[in-house]
Amino acid sequence: MMKNHPFHLVDNSPWPITGSIGVMTMTTGMVMMFQKTNFYLLTLGLMITTLTMHQWWRDTTRESTFQGLHTLSVTKMMKMGMIMFIISEILFFTSFFWSFFHSSLVPAVEIGMNWPPKSINSFDPMQIPLLNTMILLSSGITITWAHHSMLEKNHTQVIQSLFITITLGMYFSLLQGYEYYEAPFSIADSIYGSTFFMATGFHGLHVLIGTTFITITMLRHMMFHFSSIHHFGFEAAAWYWHFVDLVWLFLYVSIYWWGN
Repeated sequence: MMKNHPFHLVDNSPWPITGSIGVMTMTTGMVMMFQKTNFYLLTLGLMITTLTMHQWWRDTTRESTFQGLHTLSVTKMMKMGMIMFIISEILFFTSFFWSFFHSSLVPAVEIGMNWPPKSINSFDPMQIPLLNTMILLSSGITITWAHHSMLEKNHTQVIQSLFITITLGMYFSLLQGYEYYEAPFSIADSIYGSTFFMATGFHGLHVLIGTTFITITMLRHMMFHFSSIHHFGFEAAAWYWHFVDLVWLFLYVSIYWWGN
């Protein structure tokens, strides 16, 4: 069908409704898991959501490459959408920081008017948290290296730098998991445990999402889906990863170092 405008009118797609069903099934399954230790509904929800994500991303990839529907106007709007999404994520984490500072600046009587509470043995910020900070800062450097290599049409260096970034992201997640395993307190240990695990846990989830995002980007680059002037999928992944780095710096300074 011919059109005389640069915008992309999205075709009818089943993926929004299947995605909604998958997320609803997954959240209901989480309730079943917590209440009755039943994993069947959660597994079904994860399967539906994963299949929906795969097929939705497949369709978007086809639109941006083979069909050529992502014009300059469409790309501009997608960039604005990504910026708005990252702003919403900043506000999401602001709520956790707000809770942390509300409780730590004026500790309540119920926790002994101390921060951290006397019963809490907090983490040493000079050990695993500092190592994780160096890992994420290094990954920020490698993904910037990948972006410059993309602009310079250096296909090999883009793959190398993205692979290093993915490896660093996985290393961070492993160390975070080890830290949780060795934690001397739990999410149920007063407001300190709640704010610590909610803030660092959601950040860890964002690291896993960002690592997946960059992995998909690397695979697409290996299939020559990007060029030096048309690579918004890569740019979105890089923006997201820099956002994850920035949030971790705030987490490290406020929760691990100052809050200790």
